[in-house]
Amino acid sequence: MTDLVRLDILSDPICPWCYIGKTHLDRALAEAPAPVFEIQWHPFQLNPDMPAAGMDRRTYLETKFGGKEQAVKVYGQIDDAARAAGLHLDLGGITRTPNTLDAHRLIHWSGLEGKQGEVVAALFRAYFEEGRDIGQAEVLADIADSTGMDAAVVLKLLDSDTDIDDIRARDAKGREMGVTGVPCFIVGGQHAVPGAQPPELWAKVIAEIAEARAS
Repeated sequence: MTDLVRLDILSDPICPWCYIGKTHLDRALAEAPAPVFEIQWHPFQLNPDMPAAGMDRRTYLETKFGGKEQAVKVYGQIDDAARAAGLHLDLGGITRTPNTLDAHRLIHWSGLEGKQGEVVAALFRAYFEEGRDIGQAEVLADIADSTGMDAAVVLKLLDSDTDIDDIRARDAKGREMGVTGVPCFIVGGQHAVPGAQPPELWAKVIAEIAEARAS
């Protein structure tokens, strides 16, 4: 079997462009004639200084974007891009912006069980489509359970400091590499593809990989 190309993805589950970018990538992969990538998701917190309990969503957005009018404008653009990707986000249903450290821990543990893609997708859906607070341990355990992980084990891990330092170190490493925003896709450990790129770009990358394999 042909070796798969490693695709490292730096992302945050509360980043709408990460959800859109994943959707574009998934569409291109679905149309690829053969498996191409071995995907690994990596932590990058948009708000590393967010209080552990999170904060009110409206306050967060208006502070981040400099007022309600600008926040509405930015999220209008995000909603348009999401709909073009076939996603129907319930942005008005999000009441809190969480600290995502625990969500990143869950993503890490899911990778150890070969369920990372499922858990990442479930986190995006929970936050952007169901308005759930993915900073809460019970919500994360429910998401874990829905993908076949042991919810009781996840709750026990979340109640500890397990892998907190590792997640923070990996987040810091991404910033040291020069990553300032997500999503950021790194192909084969060499080529960085920033942003929510369209399926057509990924189709071109996949075709180039296939051509290189054949030569």
